[in-house]
Amino acid sequence: MNMPDPWVAGQPYELFMGRWSRLIARAFLRWLSPPPALHWLDIGCGTGALSEAILAHASPASVLAVDPSEGFIAFARHRLSDPRITFRVGDALNLPTESNATQVAVSGLVLNFIPEPVTALRAIRGALQPDGLMALYVWDYSGKMEMLRYFWDSVVALDPHAHALDEGVRFPICQPDVLQQVCEQAGLRHIEVNGLEAAMTFADFADYWLPFLGGQGPAPGYVAGLGVTDRAVLEQHVRGALPIREDGSFTLVARAWAVRAKV
Repeated sequence: MNMPDPWVAGQPYELFMGRWSRLIARAFLRWLSPPPALHWLDIGCGTGALSEAILAHASPASVLAVDPSEGFIAFARHRLSDPRITFRVGDALNLPTESNATQVAVSGLVLNFIPEPVTALRAIRGALQPDGLMALYVWDYSGKMEMLRYFWDSVVALDPHAHALDEGVRFPICQPDVLQQVCEQAGLRHIEVNGLEAAMTFADFADYWLPFLGGQGPAPGYVAGLGVTDRAVLEQHVRGALPIREDGSFTLVARAWAVRAKV
């Protein structure tokens, strides 16, 4: 069974994953702690979470934000009007920038969706100046990305055949040792891997569940393919698994594995 990853429209992504993306982007930049006035390249910028954090917290000279989705680029361009940022449609293998033109290249929550990650990192390396910094992060899908773990654990409990759809199974690259190996194969130096965490409190179950009904991305796509009865059964199973307090609220933690390295 194959699961497409239809990340094409900005608003459904924002409702489902964007709020997490913004939290972890800020944690990533705190860890990276870059000097100001650098020229940045954001590969797979999506709806602009990481680019927005760079503009707000890294004092960049410029940011070139690139994504293959025209819908995402249009959404991000509408949100971010800062004169320091430029948006282009493109991907890691077709970067709209000159060689050695960038001082910092970053990519947030993207590497696992790239079919040839080593080739992509080599291409990004070519866009960087000598001794430039490359840094990226991916969700810890199989471990502490709790929003999705509660969901997929419930799905598989009800439908064991859906095991292969779980991002924790589909994306073995989202592990520290594998990320280290991929970066080494891409020819990067001084590689450092670190876990970053962000917590979010949900007001109630609806606050958590409604974004799963947007139909975009692996988990919402799975929900969209269920019948009314199966969807209600899954909803109840997830509700019963979550650590809901007496007032209906609950807090979940998301962890990302981050890498920084020199070219």
